[in-house]
This record gives sequence, structure tokens and C-alpha cells, in this order.
Amino acid sequence: MAYDAVKMADWQISEAAEKNMPTPDEWREKLGLQAEEMLPMGRLAKLDFLKIIDRLKDKPDGKYIEVTAITPTPLGEGKSTTSCGLMEGLGKRGVNVGGALRQPSGGPTMNVKGTAAGGGNSLLIPMTEFSLGLTGDINDIMNAHNLAMVALTSRMQHERNYNDEQLQRLTGMRRLDIDPTRVEMGWIMDFCAQALRNIVIGLGGRFDGFTMQSKFGIAVGSECMAILAVIRDLADLKERLNNITVAFDKSGKPVTTGDLEVGNAMTAFMRNTINPTLMCTAEYNPCMVHAGPFANIAVGQSSIIADRVGLKLFDYHVTESGFAADIGFEKFWNVKCRFSGLKPHVSVLTSTIRALKMHGGGPKVVPGIAMPEEYQKENLELVEKGCENMVHLIGVIRKSGINPVVCINRFYTDTDAECAVVRKAAEAAGARCAESKHWEKGGDGALEFADAVIDACNEKSDFKFLYPLEMKLRDRVAKIAKEVYGADGVSWSPEAEAKAKMLESDPKYADFATMMVKSHLSLSHDPTIKGVPKGWTLPIRDVLIYSGAKFLCPCAGTISLMPGTGSNPAFRRVDVDVKTGKVSGLF
Repeated sequence: MAYDAVKMADWQISEAAEKNMPTPDEWREKLGLQAEEMLPMGRLAKLDFLKIIDRLKDKPDGKYIEVTAITPTPLGEGKSTTSCGLMEGLGKRGVNVGGALRQPSGGPTMNVKGTAAGGGNSLLIPMTEFSLGLTGDINDIMNAHNLAMVALTSRMQHERNYNDEQLQRLTGMRRLDIDPTRVEMGWIMDFCAQALRNIVIGLGGRFDGFTMQSKFGIAVGSECMAILAVIRDLADLKERLNNITVAFDKSGKPVTTGDLEVGNAMTAFMRNTINPTLMCTAEYNPCMVHAGPFANIAVGQSSIIADRVGLKLFDYHVTESGFAADIGFEKFWNVKCRFSGLKPHVSVLTSTIRALKMHGGGPKVVPGIAMPEEYQKENLELVEKGCENMVHLIGVIRKSGINPVVCINRFYTDTDAECAVVRKAAEAAGARCAESKHWEKGGDGALEFADAVIDACNEKSDFKFLYPLEMKLRDRVAKIAKEVYGADGVSWSPEAEAKAKMLESDPKYADFATMMVKSHLSLSHDPTIKGVPKGWTLPIRDVLIYSGAKFLCPCAGTISLMPGTGSNPAFRRVDVDVKTGKVSGLF
């Protein structure tokens, strides 16, 4: 049944739906799993992916469906809601469907964005567990990451306090000669804590650590999380965790977690993170939750592991990419699919009238402030002008050879005439288009959407990458800038270009993925420029090296790995009933 999404908060809908949520044993029977393939954890369970993949290795994969979006407002345009709604709509059509979404960070959950568990009648349940740590993956990642920093800072202290002979005799360690001005890693925590972006550590005496500048980032921005999203098994995880560059020595040579002899212990902390957690939509469609990488600096996708499992368990498997199609889909297309070897059938481009009006020249949208009236009333001119952004991103998806389906994630304030403008523009650009009222009506509101996706899945696709792996880094960046973002070209700072040339000349970086870092609020590097910017150049100021994940990250503009908490954060409304222990106020 569909709940009254207009009157009920998300946590209330989740609480009502949870009364009939299948137990782990019921899920095992529904999904046809063996007893040893389910790892119960309270009312949730993890899936032992190695056992499942081994047993089903000869079973053909199901249909692979990716969900992305047009360039969003700061509020987001409902990719998770659309993913859940699509699963619910396909479920109503009687097909075997499931999906994979990312785990939310405590930072946005307790800030202005919320849990990102979907919304209304299209959300993941149980919402409290989803919002507050789930089955512990992020906590394990924090321990692994911070252990690397413990290893680094204690090593620096001991190397300062002892000469070479004493160091060898007392600790059995060789001198790494770490340059304190070239420490790449910082500490992490899973909140938006702007006060910790720049800190000084090691204050006190010679046994209180090494005094130096340091920093905190948000947990999902950790390279450990990025690694979890792209690994294939435990051996792959262990190898990558031993190759993370933590700092550089005074001669410019990388100092890795392997050099610090900490990578194996990090793997011990993360050994259980490799198995996805099983949840479901409010209409009880199975959905795995696995990984939650920061989409700006990393791949921003649910894991390759979860997609591999889903394609074996389900006839239709839905997966979501972080941010808009210029970032999330581009990384799904050229990085995730290259790493996984999987070929998608369909890409869903989530669109809202609200965002299209913004791109058409509507007023600024600010989180926590009431929407201007232009977004509440019909305005066909703003919608039509804003469709340029949607049409551009349809073109990006079509370059990959994937069939695009535009989903109008319809709000109850949108009008039929506004939706008709979007449908006309989408179809003229070569995409299927469907309205969906999944937020309001659940699967019953997503039937047209589900039908469009089924039709697109049945069409032949001709998937191809944007660039070959042999292409040099700077050429890759130029191609992405021109063909995905619509830039005229790329300008490199002297420092960034020198680093790019060094990376291009070193064969060990030849197979590293190109992981672009740019604003998600514009096709350009400038978040204030909406629509489809013309006559601009993409500036690259640096290239970050994630040697464990095997990412090279060209940075367009300044990126902070520690977001800030706003003036009206969500934690002000979260509460616990002391008699029942039930949590309220999550969204």
C-alpha cells in the first residue's frame, strides 16, 4: 500500500512499512540463497558475495540499469528516490528486480541533505539503521584509515627521537625519512566538521607525537572507501590497502601503507566490509547497500561487488551514480564499467521541473530556505529554456551507446503542461521519456516509467568507452572536458601540467583511472553557472594521486574533503522515544 507522503514524514512511512519487512530467513527463501550465504546482523543481513558469485558463476547476468540525473539544484533531484521507485514499478510489473545503492554518510544525514534513503513511498527501509551506521562499514573504514595515520605519526615521532642504530635496535624499523611538509593523508570522521579542516597535532613534549599541520576529512572521502567501491575480492582489497600513498620522503619518493607495515592490519579492520548489506524498498523490493564514496574525489558509485551479485540474483538490477551525468555517469561509464567489465543496458536520467526551471534562469535555490514562488507555479518558459541542460546530458549518455530514459521525477506541484514540454524535448533528443509519481504513489505511480525501462532494455545497445586506456592523461581530460562538459578546452596550471607530464612518463600510472574533480552544481567548474555554458575553458590546478585505488584525480577548482555543517542542521530534529527506543526526525 502507498502511504500519504504529503502528510507523513519519511521516518513515519519507514516505521509503518517496517512492520511487514521480511526477516533475514524470509529473504533467504525469497532470494533462493543458501544458509551460509546470509550473515544475519539483527533484523538486517550481509550477503556473502564470494559464495554467491561462486555458486551462480554460470548463471547469465540480468539487465543492468544505471540511474543518473541532470545537473541538480543544491537540494538534489531524487536519484535514490527514482532508483527505489523504479524497483517498485518493475516489481509491480511482476519482474524479478533488485538494486544497489550507496551507504549514507553521517555528515549529510545530520546536516541539511538528510539520509538520501529515497523519500515518500520510494525509500529504503529500515530507515533508522540505514541512517545511523547500518552494519558498521563506515566505522570499519574510519578505523582502517585512522590506523594508517597512527602508523605514520608514530613513525615520524620515533624517527625524530632515535638515530638509525637505535631505531633498528629498539623497533626493527628502517628510517623512512618522511617529509612533514608532504603528508598527503589526514584523519577522518563521519560528520561535517569544518572546524577540523586545518589542525595542528603533536603539541606537548617529545613523547606526545610529531608536531605538524594536519587535517580531517569526511569518512566517505577516504581512499579506503574509494577502494571498497572498486575491489573484486578480499585479495584485491589487501593489495590496494598496502599501496596507499600516505606521504613522501625528503627525496620525493612515495611512502605507502606497505612501507609503514600497516596495510595488512587495515585489511583486518575492513575484512567484513566486502559483503553488501541487504535492505529493501518500502514495497519490499530487495536492495543492497554497499560503499559510499565521495562522488567529487572518487568514483561515487555503489560497489562493483554489489552490482556483480545483483546481476546474478535479479533479472533487472538497478544501480545509482552519484551527482549528475557529467560526473556520476561519466565515472560509471569510463571507470566503473572498465574496472568491472560489466556492460549496462539502460541509463535513467532523473529530471525535475524544479531543476529545469533553475537552469532556465529561475531564482537561486538555497537549502534550508523556502523555495521561491517561481518553483511553485507553472512557468513553461523557464522549463523550456532549462531543457537545454537535459538535452546536453542525453547526448552524453548516447555517446556511450547506452539507451537513455528520461524520468520526470514529478512533484505534486508540477503541471501537465510543464511535463509535456520536458517530454517533447527529451524525445526530440532521442530518449524515451516517462513521468513517475513514485514519491507520492510508490510502484503504482512508476508503471509508465518501468515500462519505458523494460522497452529500452529490450533494445540493442552498443556500449563503448569515451577514450582508450592507452590515451595520455592530459588528452583524456581534454576529451572529457569537451565532449562531456562542453568546454572549449583545458588550461593547466604550471604545477598541474608538470605533475601530469611526470605521471604520463611513468608506466606504473598507465592503467590508473582518470577521476575528474569538479563542481556537481554546473557543467562547468563554476557552480554559479547554470544551463549549458558556452565559450569557457576548464582550469586544472592539481592532480591528486590515489595509488591504492589506482585513481589520478585532475582537480578543476578547489575541493574540500570536509564539508561544513549548516545553520539549520537535521540533528536538531532527531529524537529518541525513551520508552520504545524508536528514532524520529530522520529524513
